[in-house]
Amino acid sequence: APSPAPAGAPAPEHLFRPISAEDEEQQPTEIESLCMNCYRNGTTRLLLTKIPFFREIIVSSFSCEHCGWNNTEIQSAGRIQDQGVRYTLTVRAQEDMNREVVKTDSATTRIPELDFEIPAFSQKGALTTVEGLISRAISGLEQDQPARRANEEAVAKRIDEFIVKLKELKQVASPFTLIIDDPSGNSFVENPHAPQKDHALVVTHYNRTPQQEEMLGLQAEPPPEEKPEEEDLRNEVLQFNTNCPECNAPAQTNMKLVQIPHFKEVIIMATNCENCGHRTNEVKSGGAVEPLGTKITFHITDPLDLTRDVLKSETCSVEIPELEFELGMAVLGGKFTTLEGLLKDIQELVTKNPFTLGDSSNPGQMEKLQEFSRKLDQILQGDMKAHFIMNDPAGNSYFQNVYAPEDDPHMKVEHYERTFAQNEDLGLNDMKTEDYETGLAPQR
Repeated sequence: APSPAPAGAPAPEHLFRPISAEDEEQQPTEIESLCMNCYRNGTTRLLLTKIPFFREIIVSSFSCEHCGWNNTEIQSAGRIQDQGVRYTLTVRAQEDMNREVVKTDSATTRIPELDFEIPAFSQKGALTTVEGLISRAISGLEQDQPARRANEEAVAKRIDEFIVKLKELKQVASPFTLIIDDPSGNSFVENPHAPQKDHALVVTHYNRTPQQEEMLGLQAEPPPEEKPEEEDLRNEVLQFNTNCPECNAPAQTNMKLVQIPHFKEVIIMATNCENCGHRTNEVKSGGAVEPLGTKITFHITDPLDLTRDVLKSETCSVEIPELEFELGMAVLGGKFTTLEGLLKDIQELVTKNPFTLGDSSNPGQMEKLQEFSRKLDQILQGDMKAHFIMNDPAGNSYFQNVYAPEDDPHMKVEHYERTFAQNEDLGLNDMKTEDYETGLAPQR
């Protein structure tokens, strides 16, 4: 069985009760606290009460018996509401001046007829009336008037004239509008006709702006129509498990997305086997097949030309006319290296082939390959000029232009229409991308 509540402990629903003169149990709590005027001890009284048709509030009142200073304010006992609230009251009669008003710290008070505004957080929260709000504004303006009359007489005179206009409002000689705008939703203006509708009072609830959320210390949520930012993979190296192509031992392949200046994105993949030490690297184009093929012709005239970056895709063939050499499509795979690195890979491909330079090779063919290797060495050492041609029907190969964005005088780039045979090699003849959904519609 549940244990009984301690004797004399108030139930939570009895903490906040409507103010009533007949409720003898509802008494304010008195706390001794420091007076900020004379720095002696005064008394703070706290009263937890409930406003009909509104919510719970805490009314606090401080008074100092030594210097006579006193202060009254209210705080909302509830949470910040889901929406802000705006009360627009048209004051037409003296009865409207007696309406109860709860104004929190975050509320802005405006009287459009006088172009008058009390900004948010410039006053403490208060439980008062419409007349009390105007009287409080008058007291705040009159507080520094003696100093203004001594230093800024013209400003003090304009404020005196404005105070007269505020005092005239209290007489309700003509109707005026009082607007209380509270982003926290915890302010309140009494409806004396409740639960019937009050035709003089308009209550509007609204969604807070990001600036208002920040002002209240809340973290603003992103608008629902905003899409989450896509993950940027350019600064990350992705890893996935694979097997070594030489010893079949478990290994890891690293993959990175790289943006080549004045070209496009490529995917670099590298595998390093810790078991046998085998290393491979491969480059894949990050884009689609281009509408036109690309032919790049570069004239090697200086040893510095060998340091240029080269992206050779799997669909690219290489020619060196001076050596009567041609490297077919898919040989050496995709590579992102320098011109020197690509020429050394070509030389290694020829010299380490046992069928061309081994014991079973043809002597005449061996002499031609040795001559080819010797001339290639001259190109690598800068002793021989040559033309380097890259022909890529897919348009996904690249040769660095050190003069970019200007044209390179030693490099010629041509774009051409692919032949039927080239499209067949790329598998484009059987690929249908236009209106493919229309053709599938009858089958659905």
